[in-house]
Amino acid sequence: MDQLVGDARVTNVVVLAGAARRPAGDVVHCDVTREATSDILAWLKEQGVYDDGSVALSAVDAAPSRNAWETERAAPGAPDDAVVWDAVVDQAFAETRGSWAFYAFLTLATMIAAIAVVTDSAILVVGAMVVGPEFGVIAALALGLALHKTTLVSGAAVLLLKGFLVAIVLTVAAALLARAAGWIDVGNITAARPLTGFIWRPDKWSAVVAVLAGCAGVLSQTAGRANALVGVFISVTTVPAAGDLALSVALWAPSHIGGSAAQLGINLGGMTVAGVITLLAQRALWRLQARSWSKNPS
Repeated sequence: MDQLVGDARVTNVVVLAGAARRPAGDVVHCDVTREATSDILAWLKEQGVYDDGSVALSAVDAAPSRNAWETERAAPGAPDDAVVWDAVVDQAFAETRGSWAFYAFLTLATMIAAIAVVTDSAILVVGAMVVGPEFGVIAALALGLALHKTTLVSGAAVLLLKGFLVAIVLTVAAALLARAAGWIDVGNITAARPLTGFIWRPDKWSAVVAVLAGCAGVLSQTAGRANALVGVFISVTTVPAAGDLALSVALWAPSHIGGSAAQLGINLGGMTVAGVITLLAQRALWRLQARSWSKNPS
């Protein structure tokens, strides 16, 4: 209690002695500025609270009081620049669990993308991008690489591989059924597609967009700006490339298979590399800022 109460970056400290039953003990509630959260959590871990007790985090949407403002002024930097690493890592592990919902959404998104190719519909391409759930797993892969967490890296990589494999195989099966019914033929792939032809023709801009989207996506997650993820989803052609690849295999258009696979690889690789670089830069910049503040706390 002395440590928490004495920290100017902490306020609203409440103690409910003996209130907890599982795990048994006291319940301690406190509001911590985002910039100080990682410091406080690291200290709690050193005290054994992570092992012998429990820690839960929740965001405060608004705190319109002088007490809260003074607490915020006592913390260095801006809240959006601070990364709560424990929360980011916990979220990343949650993303790599591989729920049925993940496979379902990725498969549905890939099928929508395949229909977008058949109909040459830009609107359906955007819809497929938004439905696809893959970015959370890509961000988890980048985090694992940046923090040298092999379990996270292997879990994310395997889930991405399995997820896209399942989605593409099921989309190929659906396309073969549509071909047998006479709904589609190879001409749907090889014909001029002014609105969706870019999917199987990656160029230098594909790599640039993947890198920029990876940076934006990781920043949106670490800064708690989930609304920015929508822009990330509709910027990259990961799922559309998977849909084009599945359709090209089902209708056997070899010239398109390589291009679609390359587009998929460029997007996955570009976002992962950009995510790693962004995370490392955030850690380095925040450490420099924290070191500067510790030398000149005024």
